[in-house]
Amino acid sequence: MTTSSSYADLYAGFRWNLPDRFNIAAACADVWAAREPDRICLIEDRGGDAARTLTYADLSRRSARLAASFAARGVRRGDRVAIVLPQSFEAAIAHLAVYRLGAIAVPLALRFGPEALGFRLKASGARMVVIDAAGLATLAAVDEPLPDLAEIVAIEAETPGILDFAALEAQAGPDAGTADTTPDDPAMIIFTSGTTGPPKGALHGHRVLLGHLPGMRFHHEGFPQPSDRLWTPSDWAWAGGLLNALLPSLLLGVPVVFTKARFEAGEAFALMARQKVRNAFLPATALRMMKGAASPDAVAGLNLRTIGSAGETLPRDTFLWARETLGLTVNEFYGQTECNMVLGSSAAYGVSRAGAIGKVVPGHRVAVLDSDGREMARGETGTIAVKAPDPVMFLGYWQDPAATAAKFSGDWLTTGDQGVMDEEDYVTFFGRDDDVITSAGYRIGPGEIEDCLLAHPGVALAAVVGKPDPMRTEIVKAYVVPADGFAPDATLAASIQQFVRERLSAHEYPREVAFVDEMPLTTSGKIVRRVFREQARQEIAAV
Repeated sequence: MTTSSSYADLYAGFRWNLPDRFNIAAACADVWAAREPDRICLIEDRGGDAARTLTYADLSRRSARLAASFAARGVRRGDRVAIVLPQSFEAAIAHLAVYRLGAIAVPLALRFGPEALGFRLKASGARMVVIDAAGLATLAAVDEPLPDLAEIVAIEAETPGILDFAALEAQAGPDAGTADTTPDDPAMIIFTSGTTGPPKGALHGHRVLLGHLPGMRFHHEGFPQPSDRLWTPSDWAWAGGLLNALLPSLLLGVPVVFTKARFEAGEAFALMARQKVRNAFLPATALRMMKGAASPDAVAGLNLRTIGSAGETLPRDTFLWARETLGLTVNEFYGQTECNMVLGSSAAYGVSRAGAIGKVVPGHRVAVLDSDGREMARGETGTIAVKAPDPVMFLGYWQDPAATAAKFSGDWLTTGDQGVMDEEDYVTFFGRDDDVITSAGYRIGPGEIEDCLLAHPGVALAAVVGKPDPMRTEIVKAYVVPADGFAPDATLAASIQQFVRERLSAHEYPREVAFVDEMPLTTSGKIVRRVFREQARQEIAAV
């Protein structure tokens, strides 16, 4: 894939050629360790202190030693190993150790509370968990019985009965070798965000990494290029951080920058300048926050080549800000935990339009279907679907064949997301099936209204849902986090309503505006609208 090709030629000429045998650990560490052992693969930014680095030789050696210790503790092919760690050398090493054994990694976010963590550990049947000190406190508070959990490995463990990560590495026995896996052998379980019900474990094969490569090369415009260096604030426990950033970069020889510090919009500019970041994956929420914190000095230190964004629709004003202030067109892309990075934009290939996700990424087939599973005419709204088979597609939901079957309509994986494809093949996201608002005969997507709300100077974050109404079926209700300096009062609410009414339409403006202190977000940075849908229903019930 070169940027000298047109999108049409690139898409028409693409063919998959998967190997018979493939193991993520071997591809992400051993190949480069044999070719260029001193090549840097990971860079830890430590603010004012000197950065720490890890070479491919180190990554290969340390993941092999940890795999040997895991094997000595009884981890076998097919066993689930939960990884509850921040972005760190240890997180990457643990992932590759699990893949080496043919075991199944279960990445989980540190931000999970005891109930969420316990649910996922039990649902996956994790035999081992690799965790840090902060996570240990959460694990200790889990009430859910975890009969399958036999071993706990912690960073700097000081608790009796808890295995120490560094000690396991140091005490490793003979190399356990690397499992002879096929692309279809299970590699990881990534839990869905749970925005439409209880989280489900999406089981992916080793092929999922190969399936992400066309998308990475597309939206990062010929990735990798000389001097490319990638950073994302997205948690590596999320498909976005793991499969849109860490693993593809390791496979392609691109250094990955990370930090253990919490994301701060102003500091993000300084980090990218310090570490000479050339490629960034920034969810829309992060970009919106950075827009508000940008200064001429902060922007002047950057040397970015590409920015990719996903997770939720990028507001038009943020898209235009990045183009004008950063000198870059943000390339959006789209997918789900079950089937990621199948739609995208790429300015270098001439595929870019504010407000649209983009077009189908080479190697995939995407269509908009009606309720009977038939492809719809261009310009008509329906369900976005991906044609099987596809290397990036999940193997199925973990131990849930009924839910797996329900995800498909014939050979099409249905996303549950509403969208429209126009005559030029651009796809615009409309909203999830349960996010779409039906009001006085109109079907209204929340994304466009939220985009408009965020352009109001008094709005920091916003979520739009349908509130049940006896006359209109539903009315549009907005939940808003006010911007600094704005009082959450009736005057601001009226200003917001008028602002949207003038810019969109009379049927789309929020008939009710409520102010909240914070916005519930998933680990991937998406707004959890179901929290507000339930709140709106409770408001009606209380009347």
